[in-house]
Parts: sequence; C-alpha cells; structure tokens
Amino acid sequence: QMQVWACGIALSYLLFTIIPLTKVKTMRNALSEKNTLNNFLKEHAYRLSQISSRASNLTIHPLRNIMDMLYVGNTTIGTPPQEFQVVFDTGSSDLWVPSIFCNSPACSTQVRFRHLESSTFRPTQKTFSIAYGSGSMKGFLAYDTIRIGDLVSNDQLFGLSIAECGCEGEPFDGILGLNYPNISVFGGIPVFDNLKNQSAISEPVFAFYWSKNKWEGSVVMFGGVDKSYYDLDACFIALSLSISMKRKVIACSGSCEAVVDTGTSLILGPTRLVNNIQKLIGATPRGSKHYVSCFAINSLPSIIFTINGITYPVPARAYIRKDSRGHCCTTFKENRLRTLTETWILGDVFLRLYFSVFDQGNDRIGLAQAV
Repeated sequence: QMQVWACGIALSYLLFTIIPLTKVKTMRNALSEKNTLNNFLKEHAYRLSQISSRASNLTIHPLRNIMDMLYVGNTTIGTPPQEFQVVFDTGSSDLWVPSIFCNSPACSTQVRFRHLESSTFRPTQKTFSIAYGSGSMKGFLAYDTIRIGDLVSNDQLFGLSIAECGCEGEPFDGILGLNYPNISVFGGIPVFDNLKNQSAISEPVFAFYWSKNKWEGSVVMFGGVDKSYYDLDACFIALSLSISMKRKVIACSGSCEAVVDTGTSLILGPTRLVNNIQKLIGATPRGSKHYVSCFAINSLPSIIFTINGITYPVPARAYIRKDSRGHCCTTFKENRLRTLTETWILGDVFLRLYFSVFDQGNDRIGLAQAV
C-alpha cells in the first residue's frame, strides 16, 4: 500500500519524461470548436516545455475529457504500432485492450487488436477475468511491444478481451494499470515496472496533472523527481483520512483509509458516511444519484479532506456537477467494491484540484495544489 507525502511541488522543478494528455471540450461541445485545441497548443507550447527538464524529451499526446469526468490518452501495441485510447489507472496493474475475437456489444465500438498484423506478437495459453466496479471482462494473455509516447516496453505481458460486460458505450478501448505487481490479475510484470526494469525511465516515479481549464494541457509524467529542491523526509505522511465541513468532522473521526485512484471518476466512500454527507449538503436521492439545486452551489461549503494534518479542500463547484439534462448532482457515491467497502477512493474529482506524484520506489504519494 502506498503512503502519502505532501509538499509544495512546483512543476518547473520536476525532472520527468512527460506524456502530455490534453484535456479538451466535452463531446457535446467539441464539434463546433474542433480547431481550437490545435491552435491553443501551438500558442501555448512554452507552458508545456517549462515542465520538461534539461534531460527529458517532450512528447505531446492529446487526452480527451469525456463528460467532464474521464481522461483517456493513447498507447500503441505491436509492430507496426496499433493505437488505442486507454485509461491510465492507478487503481489496477494490468493492461488490456479488445481482441478481434471479442463479439460483445462493447467491443463493436472499440478498437480491436489485430494480432496477425504484429511481427512482435507472442501468444500464451493463459486466460484471465477481471471484475471492476461497473463491469467485467475475460480474455487471454499475450506479449508484445507497448509504447507510451517515446517510452517503449518490450515483450510486455498484456490482456486481450474476448468478452466484455457492462462496458457498453464506454469511450475508451482499454485500461493501462499503473499499480504494484502484487495486485496484478495477470500475475506478470506491469507496464510501469517493465519500463523501469528495461531502463526506459530513470526512477520509479510518475505523476498526474489534471487541468481544471478545458483548454490547458493535462499530463501524465514518467521519470524522476529532482530531490535537491525540497526535503522529502520532512514532508512524509501516512495515507489516513478525516473529512470535515464548517470546522466540524463529518466523517472518519477516528481516521479512515483512503486510496488515490486516477481510474475512478467520483469520490467513493462507505455507504453510511456517504449518505451522511449527502444529507448535510441537502442532496436528495433520485435513482442512483443525489441532486441539489444548481442555485445552491455558491452557498454550499467546501468539504475538507485532511490527510495526516494537511488539509485538501474540495469546493462545491468541484463536488457538484451537471448531468446530461442540466441538473446538478453530487460526485459522492457509495463504494461497492467488495474488498474496499470501508475505504475512501479519491478519484478524478479530487485529483483535478491536486497535482499528484506516485513514488513507487519509496511507497508514497505526493500531493500539491494544482495551479
């Protein structure tokens, strides 16, 4: 389990190989302004290059923001490369994409890997199945060359789905897990660890920056942190959580466990505690969601997540969002994952506010306010 450290980290002080993931307009707005993103990136390229270090090469990869909640970027598999849109997920450890053998409705809208067209493809006889919070899938394992920008993982174990359930209409092809090997369903070496083992990256560190502005770049960075700029030991803290509002603890008075998950859109927590927060902010249930008046957003208080004495405010404009009908619903939801039902999962709603560094070499996570 990762621990958390928090520092005042400046992006210009990071020494990373940077894979920019550009957050753009939602699908419902993008068509009318489809040329704006390219113009913005050309005009503001210097902002991204400032994040780059003297030793790193900058490779730009557009990332689509889906319905203001989900971030997907590209990766390629095979020789010659076949491109897929994947979720970079810190909550899992495995990479999978659909195979040409998948006939599930979900696969009909996804890019499927054509294994016969890859000269570096190596099949296995092993199968797998994965159950996520909102769906499940099964398939078989294989090896091939994986590329994330300029980073190359050779002979990488990955999964090819043959059946997917609950993934219908999802705007991505697969998932690229970035967690530890010990939670790998495949039982192999994950992509990030392979990059480390093959010396593609200098240190076992990656970071995420989710822009709050739809037209600024969102990035995932792989590499190392320049330790000369701050004292890491001085800002080391453990990953335990309490939640307050208006200076009153409203959940986890005795401290709860929490994980930071880029593959989760919302903020998930134990049923009783989430329901209590919904009542305190005046949210009413309707179907599977809880709604508030859109006029109340400016008057609702921030909810404060305190991690070992350091506060991380989440304002109402972040924990309330509009649905497809223009109604305002909360981004808190019951955690129904069987193995983590008493754990809080801080997803993209939280991470859009805080720059996050995942230091696997030292088993810790760094958080700093996103600017």
